[in-house]
Amino acid sequence: MSETEPTTTDAAELSRRPGRRRGRDDGKFGRYGGQYVPEALMPAIEELTDAYERYVLENEDGFMDEFRERLADFGGRPTPLQRAERLSERYDREVYLKREDLLHGGAHKLNNALGQVLLAKYMGKERIVAETGAGQHGTATAMAAAHLDVPCEIYMGERDINRQRPNVFRMKLNGAEVNPVTAGRGTLKEAISETMRDWATTVENTHYVIGSVVGPHPFPVMVRDFQAVISEEARAQSIEKTGDLPTDVVACAGGGSNTMGSFAAFVDDESVALHAIEAGGSTLEVDEEAGVAPNSASLFAGEEGVLHGARTKLLQDSDGQIMESHSVSSGLDYAGVGPELAYLVDEGRVTPVAVDDDDALEGFHRLSNTEGIIPALETAHAFGYLEEHAADLGERVVVTVSGRGDKDLDAAIEETDKRDVAGAPDMSMFTGGI
Repeated sequence: MSETEPTTTDAAELSRRPGRRRGRDDGKFGRYGGQYVPEALMPAIEELTDAYERYVLENEDGFMDEFRERLADFGGRPTPLQRAERLSERYDREVYLKREDLLHGGAHKLNNALGQVLLAKYMGKERIVAETGAGQHGTATAMAAAHLDVPCEIYMGERDINRQRPNVFRMKLNGAEVNPVTAGRGTLKEAISETMRDWATTVENTHYVIGSVVGPHPFPVMVRDFQAVISEEARAQSIEKTGDLPTDVVACAGGGSNTMGSFAAFVDDESVALHAIEAGGSTLEVDEEAGVAPNSASLFAGEEGVLHGARTKLLQDSDGQIMESHSVSSGLDYAGVGPELAYLVDEGRVTPVAVDDDDALEGFHRLSNTEGIIPALETAHAFGYLEEHAADLGERVVVTVSGRGDKDLDAAIEETDKRDVAGAPDMSMFTGGI
């Protein structure tokens, strides 16, 4: 038995020691994190912090037991850890896929949404608000709210609404009200700001379901803890399938919920290298004069600042103004990142890498035609990284398939049509579009 191998692979035991970096009563990770919010929100933040500590950390009233049961029965957990046969041959190492695309709703987002909506019910809240970029968090929140019978409103940037029409329809099918946000570029950053404004005026009866490991404490740790089930399962499954831990874990990174969920149980396993794959967009060059960063690589190219209630790494100009980010994937199109992830990068525990739009699109097509899995464009960045850097990785690589690509087919067709993408199918027969 290796020094890094646990004494048991029992799921219940793993859930009691998921490798979470708990702690920080003040919500700080080094110099990152904290609670940078208006005074009007502090009572709600304090109420939520108390509920998080009681129900999530202490399992008061069996909250975590109910959460796990609903994740299994409603969500379909555990998700498989699948050996990717053709990719393993292609890269001459064992490649395993953590299939979060098979979770109910088609992405990892349900883990957190179900946890927070359930927590809101335990807190006696009567209304849910949430923001969404790619639409997967909004869809997951709408599903969880319908499942638990709580009214739900979703704020979504107008640009993202146009990019993600199927998910908008899915949210409405589940009974959620979708509110377009027209400010700024109409993407995730503006949607979060608008949702926070709503919450500030309705805190007595409303819970804000933040979709990533961002925002003021306790959101970063709470979202991580709900998403940690990904790496808890992957850790046990890797040992069961291979007899050892993976050498590398690879996950795409926007705000960081998928990333921290994929990393949480491995953070203390020093033999496991952790790779956070960000959206390199069209270039890592920054146009300060126009206030535009044609990428979403906050970990790779960002600087320290405050965004949406927490100190973290973000894309900002020399005057500290938040820059407009860009990614071919709307779920990664965000100017900041979770404070714990920023801390882990500074500590050298997590390696950030930027993958551009072209490589992500090639990754999208490659996974589709080699393994029969159409990934979300967010996930595709991880496979763009794998193509370029597989030779630098160890012998057992786990890649999190954070979501399925149904929602991205229109965008993938449009973006593929603009450029010469390796592995893309010939679409010339569709002369009038599809």
